[in-house]
Amino acid sequence: MRMEFLRPATWAAALEAKAAMPGAAPIQGGTDMMVEINFDVHRPDALLDLNRVAELTRWTTEEDGRLRVGAGVPYTRLIDELGDRLPGLAQAARTVGSPQIRNRGTVGGNLGAASPAGDSHPPLLAGDAVIEVESAARGVRMIPAAEFYLGVKRSALRSDELIRAFWMSPASGPQYFSKVGTRNAMVIAVCSFAIALHPGERRVGTGIGSAAPTPRRAVAAEEFLAAELDWDARLDPEVLRRFGELASEAASPIDDVRGTAGYRGHAIGVMARRTLTWAWNEFRSGHPGRRAG
Repeated sequence: MRMEFLRPATWAAALEAKAAMPGAAPIQGGTDMMVEINFDVHRPDALLDLNRVAELTRWTTEEDGRLRVGAGVPYTRLIDELGDRLPGLAQAARTVGSPQIRNRGTVGGNLGAASPAGDSHPPLLAGDAVIEVESAARGVRMIPAAEFYLGVKRSALRSDELIRAFWMSPASGPQYFSKVGTRNAMVIAVCSFAIALHPGERRVGTGIGSAAPTPRRAVAAEEFLAAELDWDARLDPEVLRRFGELASEAASPIDDVRGTAGYRGHAIGVMARRTLTWAWNEFRSGHPGRRAG
């Protein structure tokens, strides 16, 4: 079957192409899409190559202080240029594939695929990211990350919309990402967990990956910490234990070739306790990046 290949040079042209052919699949790095095409998992009506749209590869600091990161900024640049401001997301980016994949892959592509195993999703959730999408007909929509994921590889993105950027505030406190895989590198997550401390608001953000039909927050665990965490004291072991339990309960894992539901649920609890401990120790020490002390 013939498949068209579209290469718009501007964002406006990309939106027009998507409006004219809603079945066209946007592609930037192609690290997910080309695998699906090669294995006949997915064959779109057309490929919409966005590599010539220069604005997608830029990031800026906006007037409200938030970072606006173009959908085409690759993981390598995110690590190098924004790692100090988005440490949780940078940690997740370092676990993505090989250096070659990180040079091509993007958070925008991760969002577009909407796989529950995508590494960038948990830190986006924990850090209250907002996704900027646009269509030629309706203009711009801003979608909170917590409302973006609708099902397995299904998102709130409409058929004529493209992801333009994501918005995220620079970290106001420690952030950590943890991932379990069948080996140490170049592996799809069995499950993952992200945490972000927001000391000014006296709250904690969370994100769970690869342990439910969609990436999701551990809302009950966050609410528990908001009520029980003493920000002026050492971390209470009982609070830590209960937080892990609630994080595990927030997951809805399945058995598959990478791991069992029981193992995933257990691992989420372990990672929740571990990342909160790292983040709390860093916060209490006053030294960014120091997990103990």
